[in-house]
Amino acid sequence: MVEKSAASPLHNDHSGLVKAEIAIIAHLSTREPARMPDSAPCPLKALPDSFFDRDAGELARALLGKVIRHRHGPYWLAARIIETEAYYLTDKGSHASLGYTEKRRALFLDGGHIYMYYARGGDSLNFSAHGPGNAVLIKSAYPFVDALSDTNSLAQMQLNNPDANGQPRPPERLCAGQTLLCKALGLKVPHWDGKRFDAEQLFVEDCGINVKQIIQTTRLGIPHGRDEHLPYRFVDADFTRHCTRNPLRRGQVEGRDYFLLTQGN
Repeated sequence: MVEKSAASPLHNDHSGLVKAEIAIIAHLSTREPARMPDSAPCPLKALPDSFFDRDAGELARALLGKVIRHRHGPYWLAARIIETEAYYLTDKGSHASLGYTEKRRALFLDGGHIYMYYARGGDSLNFSAHGPGNAVLIKSAYPFVDALSDTNSLAQMQLNNPDANGQPRPPERLCAGQTLLCKALGLKVPHWDGKRFDAEQLFVEDCGINVKQIIQTTRLGIPHGRDEHLPYRFVDADFTRHCTRNPLRRGQVEGRDYFLLTQGN
């Protein structure tokens, strides 16, 4: 029941609005860059564009536990996604609800396009989902270290995103917010907005991480009257202390302030 409620706006009668936005993007297909193939190069398990072509709420949950990798100089910087937010064309809190512009073009293309914008002076990362105007915001992540993205990569992320005193941030705070994440990974609006993933520069990878439980709650920073009540924020339950704002902090009540979802149900 909880998961169905997260996608409820899609069942409302917005056919006229959706048809209008579909008409807007009809001319864009000839300008699309190359797609990430379904058979991504091994041994990396880069997610194909088809992975993103699903309902925004479903995609927001599916992205938890996936790893973003970005080539930065000689290093592959990496972070595990721990917090996401879903946005729909019919959702007053979304950029797409304000209408099509060239800047928002990526939101109206098919799943797997990168949409970046500035929030409070910092870069923010989003991926388009199925349906015009629908997308997922990558709200926070956690540094990921393995053979490809080793401790040298982590050190580079700390250089990219020092604290207010110019000192290295502890790993658990490096990507604890949408702009901190982009700063640590070296992702910039001018470089990636409107583009597709590139197996040699930027992609999202399935590293086989199984996220067993997810916290579903309301999104952050949505103004009053802009559908701030919708439960479209999803957090890996094992990383609640390291996300933008802990949904399990004191005073929060299950069933009122958040819901606990079990993957696969």
